[in-house]
Amino acid sequence: MAAATAAPRTGEPTSLAGLGRALVQHQMLRLDQATAIQRKADAGGIAFIDELIGGGHMPARQLAKFAAEVFGHPLLDLSAVDVTSLPHDALDRKLATEVRVVALGKRGGRLSLAVSDPTDLKLLDRIRFSAQANVDAIVVEHDKLIRLVDKLGQTAAEKLSDLVDDSLDLDVTSDEPSSQADTSEVDDAPVVRFLQKILIDAIQSGASDVHFEPYEKFYRIRFRVDGELREIAQPPLAIKDKLASRIKVISRLDISEKRVPQDGRMKIVLSSQRAIDFRVSTLPTLFGEKIVMRILDPSSARLGIDALGYEPDQKQLLLDAIRRPYGMILVTGPTGSGKTVSLYTCLNILNQPGVNISTAEDPAEINLPGVNQVNVNDKAGLTFAAALRSFLRQDPDVIMVGEIRDLETADIAIKAAQTGHMVLSTLHTNDAPTTLTRLANMGVAPFNIASSVILITAQRLARRLCGCKQPLELDEAALLKVGFAESDLDGSWVPYKAAGCERCGGSGYKGRVGIYQVMPISEETQKIILAGGNALQIARQAQIEGVRDLRRSGLMKVMQGMTSIEEVLGVTNE
Repeated sequence: MAAATAAPRTGEPTSLAGLGRALVQHQMLRLDQATAIQRKADAGGIAFIDELIGGGHMPARQLAKFAAEVFGHPLLDLSAVDVTSLPHDALDRKLATEVRVVALGKRGGRLSLAVSDPTDLKLLDRIRFSAQANVDAIVVEHDKLIRLVDKLGQTAAEKLSDLVDDSLDLDVTSDEPSSQADTSEVDDAPVVRFLQKILIDAIQSGASDVHFEPYEKFYRIRFRVDGELREIAQPPLAIKDKLASRIKVISRLDISEKRVPQDGRMKIVLSSQRAIDFRVSTLPTLFGEKIVMRILDPSSARLGIDALGYEPDQKQLLLDAIRRPYGMILVTGPTGSGKTVSLYTCLNILNQPGVNISTAEDPAEINLPGVNQVNVNDKAGLTFAAALRSFLRQDPDVIMVGEIRDLETADIAIKAAQTGHMVLSTLHTNDAPTTLTRLANMGVAPFNIASSVILITAQRLARRLCGCKQPLELDEAALLKVGFAESDLDGSWVPYKAAGCERCGGSGYKGRVGIYQVMPISEETQKIILAGGNALQIARQAQIEGVRDLRRSGLMKVMQGMTSIEEVLGVTNE
């Protein structure tokens, strides 16, 4: 404890945060590293600990252990906490969400508080004043704390009028001109409150999309949670036009145009440190306009690579690849498999003051300060290929292309990778080996593929088992048939199945975890590509080199108790 409070070393910047200063003093970080992290956090308007964890500089678990030991506070694993038993009135909910703390218990005049940065004395004083109690800080992992704070945040069922007045601000980020039509029809207060209730509920439930669907005799609203659509409400059919108009107004769409699809964006600012973007798409159907709102949470890109689910060896392969000076890294998988979050996590690691990063996307889903993001606009002539050509005249270090869709884009991206740039992009293929043959089928010369692509990551998202999971009894023959090796059946683990409880809504699953196939392009693989080999030959070579396919990676998650065999079989589909 004495070491943590000692005077800073000579030359140590006074702007360095208390946590950063302690990490430097205990040689967990170099002074130049801590200073760079602090500057980047200041530039992005975020806390030091957000950049430290989100930027992949230190695992959240390691930091929590360090803070607890050095500053003399207890250490708690939040995943072991029963959320239903937490006190609801010990601390103002809006304050707890804003400063990102969780009240664990209150006895007499003492409040037990879960924090990830115990050096933030101003925060602790503010809590002490608000709660009128002495605060006992308990150190927890930063990423788990953020997720729990979001989960416990104010729900739509609470005082919506207060939320609207004080902290909910609808801000339009679309560049499309707003409609000049009369908007009085959408100023109906019940419709406004109902929409706000739906959006806040969607955010709190961790939904990725919100569907507003009109039919002939009913109108329904569904959330996509953990990859599955769930019906949330069936409001009166008469509300459909007013609700559609309200959404189109705040998304800067033309409310008088109901015959053609439209795309827009909107933003909800929940607090000074958290804003949620929505990508809005309208589609004329037989009985009205169907509207789908994609929820884009920028915090998902700051969780850090440890939160994505890579195995240690896969994570190291990816980190080694993105830190190379040039080459192409491809992320592949179906729509909704988490490719964008993976790419942005890599960009967040690369996003340093000395690196120039440019991205071309359709559209840009996550706003990342320090990255030059361009929205592709085919109608205006700003295609992926046109954006790439411009990037090469902008002195880039890292280029991210949202998707390689045609030969022209692929050619320019590959030439950029060959001329000293790091290029990241996505393709829609089933696994890593077929990605190489897909490029060849597009017309890319085998020599260019072999000399530019350095790593391919295929991925899926599997639902994570809730804490209510139960052991599944299967004999060895059944496990071997699924794909387990005989060496796996050593009795050190048991498979689990989904059970269902109140916390997971009866589904047995809560959240998702990534399943990955990380395939570096070796010299032997390059020879196969140059010889015009097919995906099966590449896959066999990858297996010889120890690259796990998606099924094997999923079964490892089963052995770790994260997901079920049924879920792995469903998402890998092999």
